Amino acid sequence: MQILFLSHYFPPEVNAPATRTFEHCVRWVAAGHEVIVVTCNPNCPDGVLFPGHRNRWRRQTDEVHGIRLLRVWTYLAPNAGFVRRILNYISYMIAATWTCLWIKRPDVVVATSPQFFCGWTGVLVSKLRRTPLVLEIRDIWPESIVAVGAMRKGILLRLLETLEKWMYRAADHVVAVGNGYRDNIMQKVDLGDRCTVITNGVDVGSFQAVETEESLDEQWNLFGRFTCFYIGTIGMAHGLQVVIRAAKLLQAKGRQDICFCVVGDGAQRMTLEQETIQAGMQDVVIFTGRVPNDRIPSLLRRADACLVHLRKTDLFSTVIPSKIFETMAMQCPIIMGVEGEALRIVTEAQAAIPMTPESAEELTFAVERLADEAQLQQQLGENGRRYVAEHFDRNRLAAKYLELLEEVSGKPGSIKE
Repeated sequence: MQILFLSHYFPPEVNAPATRTFEHCVRWVAAGHEVIVVTCNPNCPDGVLFPGHRNRWRRQTDEVHGIRLLRVWTYLAPNAGFVRRILNYISYMIAATWTCLWIKRPDVVVATSPQFFCGWTGVLVSKLRRTPLVLEIRDIWPESIVAVGAMRKGILLRLLETLEKWMYRAADHVVAVGNGYRDNIMQKVDLGDRCTVITNGVDVGSFQAVETEESLDEQWNLFGRFTCFYIGTIGMAHGLQVVIRAAKLLQAKGRQDICFCVVGDGAQRMTLEQETIQAGMQDVVIFTGRVPNDRIPSLLRRADACLVHLRKTDLFSTVIPSKIFETMAMQCPIIMGVEGEALRIVTEAQAAIPMTPESAEELTFAVERLADEAQLQQQLGENGRRYVAEHFDRNRLAAKYLELLEEVSGKPGSIKE
C-alpha cells in the first residue's frame, strides 16, 4: 500500500502524537509499505522553529527511517492562546491539502486529531483524491478545550460541534485510542462497526538496557532525595498546581527527603515556576524544561515514582495518557491522578497508587508511602513492566492498525511482529 498520514506533529517534537505517529509509520515501512507523512516544521510547544529547520512556503522533503516526510509552511504559534493557535491549525489544513493534490494518489489516508483541523484535512484530501479515510481520534475536541476553560459555550462552539459530527460521518473508519473515546463518539454519531479502539503502547524492547544519567543528580540537586517526576506537557489540562500544594504540605511536615521534578514545557510552565519561586520552594519543585525524547527512558530510570495527572473533570476520565505505558515499561511506580479507563489499566496492572485528581493531600500521602516503603516501590515497578509487555506492546498494536488499513483500502498485506 501507499499510506498517506496527516499529522500536525512529528519528531523531533516529543509529544505523544508525534511519537505514536512515528512508531506506527516506521513499522509499516518495515513491513514493505510506502508511507508519506505530511506535517509541519517542528515548533511545538513554543511556536519557535527547532534548530536546523526553516518554515518555507515551498514544501520540504526528507526521509526518516524510510518514511517520506513532507513538511509544509504554517503560521507559527505557541501552544497557548486561542486565535493564534486556530490560525496555526487552519494554515496547516490549507497547506497540507494543497500539497496532497500534487503527490501520487494514495491507497488510504490517515488523519490524526487533535488538532481538529488536521482531521478535517483528512476529510478534504479523501474527497479530493477519492481515497478512503481512517480518522484517528486521540482527544475529544472541542469538548476538551471547553473542559479546561479555553472556550465558552456559544455559537462558535455549536459550529465546531457540528463540524465534529460531520468529520466522524465522513470517515470510512474511525480509530479511537481508548474505549471512553469510542463511547463518546458513538453517543454523538452511530458509526456501527466503523469504529475501532487501538490504544497507545510502548516498544518494550527499547526500554530494557537503559542506564541512568549520572549527571542528573548533580544537575538538578537530587542527591539522596526521593524524587517524584512529572514528565510531559505543562498545560491547562494537567492541573499541576497540585504539585506545589503537595510540596508545601511536605515542607510543613519536615520531609526534606522528598522533592518533585517537573520535566517538560507548556502554556502553564512560567506561571507555575513563578509560584514556586514566590513560595521559596524552587529546591523542592524543580522545573527542568524540555528534554529530548531519547532522554526520557533514562529520566524514568532515575525517577523513584512518576506522577500522571489531569484536572478533575468528567471528560478526562476517557483519557489514557500514553506516558503510563513508557513509565510501566521502565519499572517505575505511578501515582495516578487520572480517573476512568487509565486508572483501570494501572490498577489491573497493580502498578500504581491512585489519588483523586487535584488532591494535594492524597498526592502527599502517595509520595510519602512510596518513599517509606522501598519494597512496595519495587513491586509496583515490576508489576507494571510485566503487564505492559503482555497487553500494550507497540509491535502488536501496529500490526492491528495495519490490518485495519488493509481492510479499509482493500489491499491485503502483512506485518511481522
